[in-house]
Amino acid sequence: MATPTADASRAELIESVDALLPQTQCGKCGQPGCRPYAEAIVDGEAINHCPPGGEATVARLAELTGREPVPLAEPAQSPLVAWIREDECIGCTKCIQACPVDAILGAAKRMHTVIADECTGCELCVAPCPVDCIDLLPHPAWEAAESDAARDAYLARRAALGRRRHRAREQRLARQAREKRLERQKRLIQQRQRSADTAAAGPTPQRQRQMAVKAAEQALRRARQQLAHAERQGDATTREAAQQQVDAAQRLLDDARRAL
Repeated sequence: MATPTADASRAELIESVDALLPQTQCGKCGQPGCRPYAEAIVDGEAINHCPPGGEATVARLAELTGREPVPLAEPAQSPLVAWIREDECIGCTKCIQACPVDAILGAAKRMHTVIADECTGCELCVAPCPVDCIDLLPHPAWEAAESDAARDAYLARRAALGRRRHRAREQRLARQAREKRLERQKRLIQQRQRSADTAAAGPTPQRQRQMAVKAAEQALRRARQQLAHAERQGDATTREAAQQQVDAAQRLLDDARRAL
């Protein structure tokens, strides 16, 4: 069993590894983002699976982890930007859903456009497009950089923005998923309570109330599991949101038990 000290040391190493990754969130490493790849590296994954990071990132990871630097598994990739040919866009929103950093603006049946300064060039928007109207181009900010210092500054800005926007998106999606699950449980409990209130006298209404309690207990268990996961991740915002879900689930359970 891992000790608290070992867990803290692992978390610190994950943060250090993640800080060296380019934060394109492209998945070319085989993981669903840079943070999961950092966790995988700490757990033994190879350090040469990040084309956007290039050989420089491999070298920095080797120095940090004490491993031997090895050639990239895939060719290095210069910074890119997605470009939507807007006159061909049908407004399907599939690229918006795929973007890991919410860098695409638009709505259903409305033209979409990429916010170039926020695009990490991950390429994840290209495949879902049903009309193939998205091009990948050299990023203009990268092309405009005339020195190593300017290029390093651009990469640092891209990484900071990519990390922040990806984290915000993941938190938003997780919050929405929790809210949907809790709302489904709430509707189920309310439905069962209404059925119990209107049903004929006998064992059936009591059974329905018991089922409502059981559903509320399940919702509370799931909320507590999500809270425990958030605490292990060490993210204060996610932990706060998870605690709110626990409190809401506890109120639902209290209501269901009072109906017995």
